[in-house]
Amino acid sequence: MSRRLPFTKMHGAGNDFVVLDGIAHELPTIEPLAARLCDRHFGIGADQLLVVRPSRAADFRMEIFNADGSQVEMCANGIRAFYKYLRDRGHTQADEIGVETLSGVVRPRWAGPNCVTVDMGQPVLAPAKIPTTLGRDEGPVLDAPLEIDGETLLVSVVSMGNPHAVIFVPDPDTAAVERMGPLVEHHPAFPNRVNVEFVTAINRRRIRQRTWERGTGETLACGSGACAVAVVSMLRSVVERSVCVELRGGELDIVWRDAGSSVFMTGPAAEVFTGELALEGG
Repeated sequence: MSRRLPFTKMHGAGNDFVVLDGIAHELPTIEPLAARLCDRHFGIGADQLLVVRPSRAADFRMEIFNADGSQVEMCANGIRAFYKYLRDRGHTQADEIGVETLSGVVRPRWAGPNCVTVDMGQPVLAPAKIPTTLGRDEGPVLDAPLEIDGETLLVSVVSMGNPHAVIFVPDPDTAAVERMGPLVEHHPAFPNRVNVEFVTAINRRRIRQRTWERGTGETLACGSGACAVAVVSMLRSVVERSVCVELRGGELDIVWRDAGSSVFMTGPAAEVFTGELALEGG
């Protein structure tokens, strides 16, 4: 006997998601299913699985699982898709909502057709809170030397609800993302592992980025990573306080007015298709 599990496939700038609705449907236990659903050969295929839940702390709660099945704190591209899903399915028509995540309550707001702005909060710069063993005191951790595979990389580290290591390279398109990404992700300097961005500043208004995402591998986009890249670039004084970040799946606009302000990210969200998956023994 099998049970049918309804799902929606979505993406934000190419960062793709399977969305399950725990408000409209009774869901099975998610943890053992997450990796299967995200598998691109034996499942639906996605970078991450998003689960819609009710919340006592905010309007809704978003659970996030990486493609390897691990649960994570925050996904900025995911929260844009999550908010569009809620609006499209009639769960809310509010122009701004609060979404509970493992990193706290995040507030997306509608920015026009298929476009969402997210208040990402203030960046976390203190090494112990990121967490990383690089740097000291309250940070920031900028261009810290990290020994990897016989090379010394200069790494800047920040958290945008999840940890990011930013590495400036001459050209992200030719960077050794698949080789170096997992080595940095699993380096002992990052107790909770880390997302890794390979970036270059094209000019003072534009940055190009590739991302090795913790628990997933290279993705076409990473919203929290784009915010981390913008913050690091601003702290290094190589860009203005408002920048466009070019990712392989699209572009995101990032604004961080000053050190006491939140980081705001604006970008697209789109639905790809809906379907049902058979769960044996359900």
